[in-house]
Amino acid sequence: MPKVRENWGSKIGVILAVAGSAIGLGNFLRFPVKAATNGGGAFLIPYFIALILVGIPVAWIEWALGRHGGKYGHGSAPGILNAITRKPWAKYLGCLGVFGPLLIFFYYCYIESWLLGFSWYALTGELGRITAEGKIGAFFGDYIGLKIMILGGIPSAFFFFLVTFVANFIVIILGIRHGIELVNKIALPAIFVLGFMLLVRTLTLPGIGSGLGYMWNPDFSTLLNSKVWFEAAGQIFFTLSVGIGVIMTYASYVKKKQDIALSSLTACATNELAEVIIGGTLVIPLAIVIYGASNIAEIAKLGTFGLGFQTMPVIFGKISFGGFFLFVWFFLLFLAGITSSVSILQPAVSFLEDDAGMGRRSSIGIVAFITFFFGLLAVFGLDGGAVDEMDWMTDFCLISFGLVETIIFGWFFGIDKGMKELREGAEIEVPRFFEFVFKYVTPASLIFILGFWLVQNAPGRIFLNGVKEAQVKFGLWEVSNLTVIHGTRIAMLALVIGICVFIAAAWKRRRIDERLEGIKI
Repeated sequence: MPKVRENWGSKIGVILAVAGSAIGLGNFLRFPVKAATNGGGAFLIPYFIALILVGIPVAWIEWALGRHGGKYGHGSAPGILNAITRKPWAKYLGCLGVFGPLLIFFYYCYIESWLLGFSWYALTGELGRITAEGKIGAFFGDYIGLKIMILGGIPSAFFFFLVTFVANFIVIILGIRHGIELVNKIALPAIFVLGFMLLVRTLTLPGIGSGLGYMWNPDFSTLLNSKVWFEAAGQIFFTLSVGIGVIMTYASYVKKKQDIALSSLTACATNELAEVIIGGTLVIPLAIVIYGASNIAEIAKLGTFGLGFQTMPVIFGKISFGGFFLFVWFFLLFLAGITSSVSILQPAVSFLEDDAGMGRRSSIGIVAFITFFFGLLAVFGLDGGAVDEMDWMTDFCLISFGLVETIIFGWFFGIDKGMKELREGAEIEVPRFFEFVFKYVTPASLIFILGFWLVQNAPGRIFLNGVKEAQVKFGLWEVSNLTVIHGTRIAMLALVIGICVFIAAAWKRRRIDERLEGIKI
């Protein structure tokens, strides 16, 4: 007899879980930089067009595919794509829906742990003191370089990585209802409360109008630049967590006739509220108030980490009650991080449980071992470029898998079946206009995005253009950065091959089980 799978405890629970997966560092750091440097208010035109033509459709597709696969007892991409297409090759394309989330977790957990560490140092007042002394840049460098110690000699970054890693797996062990759903029911409201606290403080600063003006005054001439449209589409694609396989997995735990159409829109809207309203009002406007508009281009060059870990402490150090708001900032980002990181663990656990036929404890144990092993590569190989390698591989996996999903939905599952699945139990009417979007517009958009990325970005990444060989620290050893980069590539390739072998073995076992039980899956 097939085992009984978990379901979400409530409709709001799954909405918050999907929104929590989407809301992360990109909402509060990546988006404001993209908007400010690509036309300000004008950027919202291609941004919302991409939301309608790519973001919402792919999210709907993942919800529909996931719930349909869940009816057959599948909770991960290999099983769901196989159940829908009945084609032997489909389950191997589903490898991207298992590998991609794992790949993100390998380095995301380490970055997430920085937020917990900086929350601690902000709470103790040490971060405020260091910032006042003008040493925040050096402190950040020493922290991620494992030179800052805690508890009598343990590198602080490694200690908080362990704490964060364990916290993530405690949530996974507790399950869908009592783990992921409960955490998101607590963390999502907390994120918005903390975000609006920062929002109120920002809007009450003298001169904030100039900062908001710089951020949102439209420069419509930028709309003639194709790069702006590409940046907008890319931001939508990544901010909604589509193309990862997470939404598909989450949707597989939705009850058979529970609404998914309105739930998907609500999760998307929650993410957009966090990104456009809160994210778009904090970092860049604050930086302009403190540093002036003339310096914002140089500040933006610091990138996500520079803005989040170096610029923001300096900004909060210059306003009243800055120490308190500094803690609020880092703890908000940590909560946003953990709601995302637990979501990217679940597809692999679901694959081992549902398709490989393993028990929950064994499934979680294997995923924990793999993620901890490769997580150490991110911790000790950061200086050598391991995280950069994982990051560009993530870009490729997300866009590629998003394209796979849309083609399977529109051309293999079929628009009629797909729309029937999406509309079953729906509390809103999905316009017929989206049938054309699902089948033609969204796949074409993703082909363009992927092609643009392959032409513009991939060659430089693959052939390491501009990367010079240098000796770097890898744990206790000094090695070449090229050794770290090539080692990371070999390790990721080995993992992909390993997942495919596991998929083949799982389906061989399933065929044997089906003959023995006289059932057809």
